[in-house]
Amino acid sequence: MRDQLQEQVNNYLSQHLAVRNGERYRRLSEGHGYAERLFLSQIWLPAFGNFNDLHPEYEVKDFRDGTRFLDFAFLRHALKLAIEIDGYGSHSAQISRRQFSDQWIRQNHLMMDGWKILRFSFDDIKDQPRMCIQLLQQFMGRFFGGSTQSIYALDYMEKEIIRFTWALDRPLTPQDVCQILSVKSQKARRILKIMLEKELIQASGKGKQRIRGYRLTPSAMKLIEHIL
Repeated sequence: MRDQLQEQVNNYLSQHLAVRNGERYRRLSEGHGYAERLFLSQIWLPAFGNFNDLHPEYEVKDFRDGTRFLDFAFLRHALKLAIEIDGYGSHSAQISRRQFSDQWIRQNHLMMDGWKILRFSFDDIKDQPRMCIQLLQQFMGRFFGGSTQSIYALDYMEKEIIRFTWALDRPLTPQDVCQILSVKSQKARRILKIMLEKELIQASGKGKQRIRGYRLTPSAMKLIEHIL
């Protein structure tokens, strides 16, 4: 599972590197280290299952007519969310008092420009990932339907499965998923396992060792009107 998450992170960063050049390329290739990658694999992916609308090392105009880079920017509809990852000591031992003051001035200007800001320490990402996940989900829930399982958190495959299951007059099977998504059996079962963990589907029968059919949970049913 961990290898799969790392592969998704690598693919995500590679896609962004492929369309960048100059300083934007350098910032992403050199600036995204272990802490940022850990945030992606241990916090963002488990929280939402995809990287939709999340931009690494996002360039914004500086209040002094220059530019600066945010660790991550999430941009969807009217929401502009800046996410910063802070290592221990980065605000004291490694920067001057003037640089420390400048950071907060820059942050204030971001907020004046309509940005929301979330900051995560490296220690919390590493040692308290569940707390970070819940904080992110609760924040998103305020902007996208009030639920941590909002329509935003679904990828296109999950939406298709929910649409299909809602229209069925019987339980959904892994074979159904293979057909509607044109994927192999192993991939279909992996998608269904993730949807079970997200509490979007549940077993339709009493068996727990091998589930043969699925139905939508009440949480998924609440999203139907936004998906159809």
